[in-house]
Amino acid sequence: MTSPAQSRDHQVSAETSATSPPANLEHDTPLDKDTVTLGQVVIRLAGDSGDGMQLTGDRFTSETAGLGNDLSTLPDFPAEIRAPAGTLPGVSAFQLHFADHDIMTPGDRPDVLVAMNPAALKANIEALRPGGDLLVNTDEFTSRNLAKVGYDANPLEDGSLEDYRVHPIPLTSMTVEALADFDVSKKEAERAKNMFALGLLCWLYSRPTEGTMAFLRSKFGAKPDILAANIAAFEAGWSFGETTEDFSVRYEVKPAPMGAGVYRNISGNLALSYGLVAAGVQSGLPVFLGSYPITPASDILHELSKHKTFGVTTFQAEDEIAGIGAALGASYGGALGVTTTSGPGIALKSETIGLAVSLELPLIIIDVQRGGPSTGLPTKTEQADLLQAMFGRNGEAPVPIVAPCSPGDCFDAAVEAARIAITYRTPVFLLSDGYLANGSEPWRIPAVDTLPVIDPGFATEPNHGVDTENPEFWPYVRDPETLARPWAVPGTAGLEHRIGGLEKADGSGAISYDPDNHDRMVRLRQAKVDAIARSIPPLQVEDPDGDARVLVIGWGSTYGPIGAACRKLRAAGHSVAQAHLRHLNPMPENTEQVLRDYDRVIVPEMNLGQLALLLRGRFLVDAIGYNRVRGLPFTSDELAETISDVIAHLDTPART
Repeated sequence: MTSPAQSRDHQVSAETSATSPPANLEHDTPLDKDTVTLGQVVIRLAGDSGDGMQLTGDRFTSETAGLGNDLSTLPDFPAEIRAPAGTLPGVSAFQLHFADHDIMTPGDRPDVLVAMNPAALKANIEALRPGGDLLVNTDEFTSRNLAKVGYDANPLEDGSLEDYRVHPIPLTSMTVEALADFDVSKKEAERAKNMFALGLLCWLYSRPTEGTMAFLRSKFGAKPDILAANIAAFEAGWSFGETTEDFSVRYEVKPAPMGAGVYRNISGNLALSYGLVAAGVQSGLPVFLGSYPITPASDILHELSKHKTFGVTTFQAEDEIAGIGAALGASYGGALGVTTTSGPGIALKSETIGLAVSLELPLIIIDVQRGGPSTGLPTKTEQADLLQAMFGRNGEAPVPIVAPCSPGDCFDAAVEAARIAITYRTPVFLLSDGYLANGSEPWRIPAVDTLPVIDPGFATEPNHGVDTENPEFWPYVRDPETLARPWAVPGTAGLEHRIGGLEKADGSGAISYDPDNHDRMVRLRQAKVDAIARSIPPLQVEDPDGDARVLVIGWGSTYGPIGAACRKLRAAGHSVAQAHLRHLNPMPENTEQVLRDYDRVIVPEMNLGQLALLLRGRFLVDAIGYNRVRGLPFTSDELAETISDVIAHLDTPART
């Protein structure tokens, strides 16, 4: 999955590790089994929160990344904390799409479903492709568990699964049997069933094992009995794959061609954290994070707390208001202030964001969007905070908005948000979402010399105001190009000044109630944000044939599904163009011209049409919205169908 800012040139394959059975593996004589090469596979793991599906998915993903496949993941967490075991609300799932070529999404439908209990089966079976492989932990299909989720009969016995290749496996009892000689309790042995499943999947799809062994030694090194049990469970799963007659073949997905460089698997929240650290280094500023934990943004606070050696300070505040207040205070003191939250937190932070607009200080506001309103769907994704970021403050308070398009792109978006905030002396919104935050992909680690150098340009001496005979510092004298005011660190001799939430006189910064001055200051703040458009790249359009009449434009995490849908349509002989907005306020200077170059403009969004509203209002373009708010990303199939329908009903002549 690649972003517009980081495309692959498909020249040099990533280094891969050999696929081999775990060390010290003891098993029966393996059966002769053929290896079938596949181009891509989508696997979904599903079970209770306590079944370790996220850990299993993470480990399988890490081994897949080490092998050199392109990949994209979609962790799907329960919305309820500690939902009752075996119930539909408690199902946790992890989907991974990996391939020998460039891919853009976690996959529309899984080819393989691992269901650890009846609830996991019922919640996910409709997504499995007909003919797909269904691996079921039969030990959990008791009458009680079946009744708990509304099954009148056992689906493993009533013929309702005849469209799939069902592999009934007593995962729990086989794991317990494999660990019978280990000094662990029955409960601890049962908990290791996810390692049995991981070993089986690693065998089935020819994944390496060295990384998992190293992970287990690191995680359980202080508990040798637990370590030995987990390794044994993993090896038992691998051995079962080799010896069972239920799997007549194993599969191989070769590495994907990638550009030369060093790669790692990275999630959006981790990439965003690294981007903030890099922004601090490239600007020479200490980074201060003032934050209150909230799903799905908390990982950024956790990660940044590890990087004190890079001048990062993290402060877990008592609430959202205190978090952003501390961050803004840090910016006033000469640091790069950052605050992280989700939509509900933005509502609480809005007054301080308005204060940052008035003070004209750098501040990065990271909104990892989730389903709303109110508490809404804390663990599910949405794109419904765009208008809140644009207008969710009292008065005319314009704020630039940057939105990453993939997990890896979160790094570049964070650096870009810092560049804008520091250069233009303004708060900046960075709009991520739950899909990007928790999803992962291979990321090429950038060379430091390719990152922009960001000059904070602190004021060092009085700017004299208008009276050179009586020098003083005027805090609102503006740079003629950026319209940014000087950034004077408190304590700098001769640069004493006053700022605050009351309206300021242009230049001097004195409190002013003059109507004309207020009009001028409002327009200057808007003009400063508008001026950012001169420093951002033009909107790029992907139109391979050059004759498309339909443009699909999106923002944020819709990039992958839109791109995958356009690829499908082009492969089917249709011409369609794609564009993606990273900068939403201001938009690139050529945005209007791009929109007017096409007969139809489609805007897919995980909201009820917020970007479409902005495009219509600003450019008078009759944008066609495609809107879903299901807490899940779009599938490429549904977008391809929608775009195809628009193409089929074009009733205006092609442009000349």
